[in-house]
Formats: sequence, C-alpha cells, structure tokens
Amino acid sequence: MGQPVASRGRSATPNLGKAMLNKYARAFFTRVLTPFAAFLIRRGVSPDTVTLLGTAGVVAGALVFYPMGEFFWGTVVITLFVFSDLVDGNMARQLGRTSRWGAFLDSTLDRVADGAVFGGFALWYAGHGDDNVLCAVSIFCLASGQVVSYTKARGESIGLPVAVNGLVERAERLVIALVLAGLAGLHKFGVPGIQYLLPIALWIVAVGSLVTLIQRVVTVRRESAEAEAAAAQEQQQEKPETQGSEAAK
Repeated sequence: MGQPVASRGRSATPNLGKAMLNKYARAFFTRVLTPFAAFLIRRGVSPDTVTLLGTAGVVAGALVFYPMGEFFWGTVVITLFVFSDLVDGNMARQLGRTSRWGAFLDSTLDRVADGAVFGGFALWYAGHGDDNVLCAVSIFCLASGQVVSYTKARGESIGLPVAVNGLVERAERLVIALVLAGLAGLHKFGVPGIQYLLPIALWIVAVGSLVTLIQRVVTVRRESAEAEAAAAQEQQQEKPETQGSEAAK
C-alpha cells in the first residue's frame, strides 16, 4: 500500500501502516522486517511488487469479508497486508531508490484500497446489513475520501501550497474505520452491543471528511486570492519601470 515519503519521493501523505503504529512500534517492526525485506530483494522482488500485493490483500480482505459481515476477520486480513507499507518502504531504503513512478503508484493504489474498505461496508449495508442510511453514509465516506485527497493534489498542481491538513485525513479515516470495525466484529464472538461501533465510526469519518473538505476548499480559495493579488501587485510595480524605460528611449 505504499512506501514512506523519504523512500519513494512522495509528498507528505501518511501511510496507513505508519499511522497504525506509534514510532516505537514502527522502529521494532522495521528491525524485524528488515531481514525479510532483504530476502525479497535477493529473490528479485521489487518494492512495486510488494505494493501491488499489499493493495490486493487489502482489497480482498475488504470486499470478501466485509460484505459477509465478518468485520473482525476482514480487519485482521487487512491489517496483515498493511504491513506491506513497512516492507516495501524498507526495501526502497535498502535499494536507495526514489522515483516519481513509485510515488504515483503508491498514491494511486492508496485510493484503490480506501475505496475497497468503504465499498465493503456499503455492500454489507446494501445487502444483509439492510440499512440504506448507513449504506449511503459508507458511500459518502468513500467518495469524500477521494475528493479530500483530490483537492490537495489539484491545489498543489496549480502552484498553491494548500497549507492545511484538515480534521480527518486519510490515515485517521482508515484507522478509525478499521479499528472500530474490527471491534464491532467481536459481536459474533458474543460481545454484546459492540456492533454499534461500526456505525459510529462511519458517522465520525463522514462528518470529519466533510469538515476536512470544507477546510481545504476554503484554504485553496484564500491562497488563490492571495496569489492573484500578489501577481497583480507585481504587475503594477513592473508597469512604471517599463514606461520609464520606454520614455528614456
């Protein structure tokens, strides 16, 4: 599901694997996974291959288990494949690689994984979950997550810094959804009342994504106005100099 920023040259979009582990746990798993990453490199496996396989595992876990209501096991499968975030990043560091292609692949597959997770929730509520409202909320989470990411990427592509992260970014969206979905799945093991954690998670992500979207749109509008005002002021300053130069001729 993606390499770390330093390894793949990607702009600062947090990886799900990194978000789910604090810095001490990440350091521990980095040490544990380094020999495995080195083994894969010796076998000729590329970081991109690990990224693709990790994403495939997340997609399978979400679209196979979640529509059946198996939220605990689905989350377990997804979490296992999330460690590809650490493996492929470790491989990229060992190889000393930074590439625009890797950054592009990473970001693109992140969107695929996000869509699969919330799509799996939507399929459950559209089917055996039998709740049209929560199905709609799941779809909103899926769509808003894509749009929130797009607003930053589009703003940066037109030369604006988009200097705001927002209330709920990708890592927060997925950590909230996956952790509470996994806990909600314990209902099948006899834990009473815990199934309501998933709807709570979806509403939190939906509202948080909406707030984040508004924050980013407002920021882009402000930065755009500031950039245009600065350009106009610069043009006004250059105009007298040009006129003076022509008069001197």
